[in-house]
Amino acid sequence: MIHTRICDLLGITHPIVLGGMGTATSAPLVAAVSNGGGLGTLGTGTASFAGDRLESEIAAIRERTDKPFGINHLLFAIQEESFRVTLRARPAVVAFAWARLDQELREYFKRAHDAGSKVMYMAGEVSLAVEAVEAGADVIVAQGTEAGGHVGWMASMPLVPMIVKAVAPHPVLSAGGIADGRGLAAALALGAEGVLVGTRFMATPEAPIHANFKQAIVRSDGHDTVLTEIPDIASGRVWPGAMARAQRNKFIERWAGREWALRQHVREAGQAALEARRAGDVDNASILFGQDAGLIDSVRPVGEIIESMVSEAEEIIKGRLNRLVQNPRGH
Repeated sequence: MIHTRICDLLGITHPIVLGGMGTATSAPLVAAVSNGGGLGTLGTGTASFAGDRLESEIAAIRERTDKPFGINHLLFAIQEESFRVTLRARPAVVAFAWARLDQELREYFKRAHDAGSKVMYMAGEVSLAVEAVEAGADVIVAQGTEAGGHVGWMASMPLVPMIVKAVAPHPVLSAGGIADGRGLAAALALGAEGVLVGTRFMATPEAPIHANFKQAIVRSDGHDTVLTEIPDIASGRVWPGAMARAQRNKFIERWAGREWALRQHVREAGQAALEARRAGDVDNASILFGQDAGLIDSVRPVGEIIESMVSEAEEIIKGRLNRLVQNPRGH
């Protein structure tokens, strides 16, 4: 078994955390990750999770698991009503991401701590990670640009050890490009205490996205994503300092290099993309997933993924890596 400080801090068995991916998370997925020994996290990044809907989703999680779970909020778009619902629920973790540069973190973190929750903050830059720790964050997620959805510009390989060093002794999770035990072992080698996983958990029976989008991840070779502003322009919602990693499909190609034109047709283009998403139209919807899709070859249950990820990482650490440092002469 792989056991790190993050396991003790969050009360989990395996150092694996579900990314709080808005509409790509739901009670069944969150509970499945927590029941599998990781930490499930519910995303609240859309208006549909306001008030009563969020309360219902939290109740549905608790009907499915008695294990720790988290609730994620986007600070630049945080809704006070939803945040109050989260605080009343007292989850094990309140996760935050994507604050505006002029936004005060300390008060949000304090309110989460007062509710008895640990605070997790996702950062794609060293300075943002340091700022979050100074404001009281318990855990930092170092998110590399390989990740799906909204990301910064630096890859995980340099970013993770830079953030680990900058915020020590606070624990760091690595996010971006992690879909199997090799990614978990690599993250631990970089100094992280565990991993935050998104795309791999989207290609599961428990994930709430359309079956066609799960198959798009399975079919992806990992080279068919692009960093773009097009999904955000179409949705009319600008994320501060972020680009979106999306599949390069007909929707993206239609507007690539013509963002100026898309801004003139936001309403109709955004509505068309939304309808395509509801219909499972993989060509004309905005589909956000990471480069690690190239490592995913099937839709698999959450519990099976966690088990194989941990066992593979353990074998790498105890087996191949251990053999590499053994004295070949037996001395």
